[in-house]
Amino acid sequence: MANEEIRVRGTVQGVGFRPTVYRLAKAYGLRGDVCNDGEGVLIRVSGSEEALTEFVARLQTECPPLAKINELTRTPYEGKFNFNNFVISSSVNSAIKTEVVPDAATCPQCQQEIFDPFSRFYRYPFTNCTHCGPRLSIIRAIPYDRCNTSMSAFAMCSECGKEYHDVENRRFHAQPVACHVCGPTAWLERADGKSVTASMFSMLDDVDAVCTLLQKGEIVAIKGLGGIHLACDATQETVVQKLRQRKKRYHKPFALMARDIEIIEEYCIVNAKEKELLTSSAAPIVLLKVTGKKVVAPSVAAGQNTLGFVLPYTPLHHLILRRMNRPIVLTSGNLADEPQCIDNDEAREKLGKIADYFLFHNREIINRVDDSVVRVVGDKVQTIRRARGYAPAAISLPPGFNNVPQILAMGSELKNTFCLLREGEAILSQHLGDLENAAAFNAYQETLNLYLNLFEHKPEVIAIDKHPEYLSSKFGKELAETNQIKIHQIQHHHAHIAACMAENGIPLDSPPVLGIALDGLGYGDDVTLWGGEFLLADYRKFQRLATFKPVTMIGGEQAIYQPWRNTYAQLIAANLWDDCEQKYSDLEIVQFLKNKPLKLLNQLIEKGINSPPASSVGRLFDAVAAAIGIYRDECSYEGQAAIAMEAIVDVSSLNNDKETLIYPFSFSFSDSIYCIDPCPMWQALLDDLQQQIPQPVMAAKFHKGLANAIVEMVKHLSQENLIYHVALTGGVFQNCILLEQVTKGLQTLGIKVLTHSLVPANDGGLSLGQAVITAAQLIHEC
Repeated sequence: MANEEIRVRGTVQGVGFRPTVYRLAKAYGLRGDVCNDGEGVLIRVSGSEEALTEFVARLQTECPPLAKINELTRTPYEGKFNFNNFVISSSVNSAIKTEVVPDAATCPQCQQEIFDPFSRFYRYPFTNCTHCGPRLSIIRAIPYDRCNTSMSAFAMCSECGKEYHDVENRRFHAQPVACHVCGPTAWLERADGKSVTASMFSMLDDVDAVCTLLQKGEIVAIKGLGGIHLACDATQETVVQKLRQRKKRYHKPFALMARDIEIIEEYCIVNAKEKELLTSSAAPIVLLKVTGKKVVAPSVAAGQNTLGFVLPYTPLHHLILRRMNRPIVLTSGNLADEPQCIDNDEAREKLGKIADYFLFHNREIINRVDDSVVRVVGDKVQTIRRARGYAPAAISLPPGFNNVPQILAMGSELKNTFCLLREGEAILSQHLGDLENAAAFNAYQETLNLYLNLFEHKPEVIAIDKHPEYLSSKFGKELAETNQIKIHQIQHHHAHIAACMAENGIPLDSPPVLGIALDGLGYGDDVTLWGGEFLLADYRKFQRLATFKPVTMIGGEQAIYQPWRNTYAQLIAANLWDDCEQKYSDLEIVQFLKNKPLKLLNQLIEKGINSPPASSVGRLFDAVAAAIGIYRDECSYEGQAAIAMEAIVDVSSLNNDKETLIYPFSFSFSDSIYCIDPCPMWQALLDDLQQQIPQPVMAAKFHKGLANAIVEMVKHLSQENLIYHVALTGGVFQNCILLEQVTKGLQTLGIKVLTHSLVPANDGGLSLGQAVITAAQLIHEC
């Protein structure tokens, strides 16, 4: 007989891991106990060596659906062993090194129960078990026990208590377990304060009534898992327009929820990988190509060839959509640019003029968690927003990062996340939004404090972006000064590349990769704005090898929302404006620009007043889109014009390799750096406009020309440098066509391409890069 102590680390709390241990231990006749503690799960066990070996093997192969074992170690147990049986012991408070599980979509068994009239969970909107339900959204501290969650307000009834304590039951130690008798309740309110009476609806209950309201064309605010959403019928143009006007969200596409895959397939193509994502426990919003067979209201996603669909991921949503045979809009319940509301009173105050009705419940949301957004490119998942279902699952770091000090990385200004680094893993926060808004910045600080407490993370170093005006950088500096912590400033695009390297498992001491970081803007080492960079980089340092020709952003930030400013700046930079006035004076874009205060704009450019030069490829996209007539005057969100241009690309032109269907770019070398110049592209584009070439063909020629220019630059750089990997990163690489074209071209050269999957290519992944660069620099200093 052998006595052993088995330590299991990873995602092993709140996922039914201990009952699995118990069941297997019983099956092998073992004695001992299992408990949760700050490091994960500890098993003390006694039995024959053969039985113990088989027990451990099955423990790893029969993990519960939401569990993930990162490490399992076996050591002889030297203490007294007084167990006559195998038992589950109480949790032990100790140093916190374990993980917090993301919220999980309702499992099939719970779905079945809420629609079974003979189940005690029939039509109960908060049904859950160890395989599903809330986690991050309700947790205040770990260990993940009920007393540390917002479910502590609800005392279990005897029936729930019985299942909770029955180790053979699916709800054994399921912390949020609850039912009609003892758990949270949901109710309907009118936004105008008038009472809701049963006579208004002949429905089963308030949740069921929501379906009727949506069908009647009402807007309903629904308190869900990690926040409050605004919902309406997605097939009724009038109500979708009303929602846009009331929410002041005029163009950005709305996400949709449908009852099942069959309804989604009436509107979009759903391949096997996309189906797998939609039905996964993470249940993200998946961007899907529209079929055109059946259409939603035009203003749901104007100018797009994709729709973002999510399936119901809580019993509440399943019950609302049970009778709904068409999709509903499900968008964040917030005021423009503010974080999503999570509190009933806050929602009444802020959403009262947007929603007609509220469906509230009395379970407190501790942690605001937005919906995640993903898409499938080729056969690979591309994460666009990492939140519900994914955060805060730890990301394992590549070899070499095992023993690093605790590091806090503050992230970016837009699409912010922060990152906690510790002992070989990175804990990336959920998407926190754009910090420019005061409410969003306050929410960022609150969430950061919660994470630091939750994980008992005591940063020894803080990493920030080099941009001096980012609020996250300023806050990081304050934290560092207050706590006398060392601070590292990390260049924006280096961080993008490092994040891509880390999630692809590139070891710490690997040779440099060529990182291509294309985005809107980032603060460069030369104190100019970068955004189209070729950096030879490892985790510690980088060398800038090439860039795109810097072009003035006339009016600074205004250029982000008024694409025509970029068109004019590009034409000036290419010395083509005189030609525009003479040879191309009849073109719409030229007529449009001539109506602008060009004299003033020229002065801004010449004197450099609020018009910094930037090598931004994001702005180049805006300039081309505006030139060919897409969102020329105004955009309501960054990248709108570029996204719309991607959507109209003519695929047949894209697949044609004729040189006449590719816009040319030129190359130059000065000040020790190569440069891609779009000047020839502009000349060809003006000719095409004059010949009235269709927009989709011009969009295809631009995408293909840009991809070719990038591949040619890599080809050239690889003759002068040893390049084994190329990392494609930055928000511009969320453009599927560009990503696929560049990947294809590089693979033809025999170069291995690294792309993002676990974290967003956009600034949402930046904090991971900041953290690993800081770790690498610290390791190098030792």
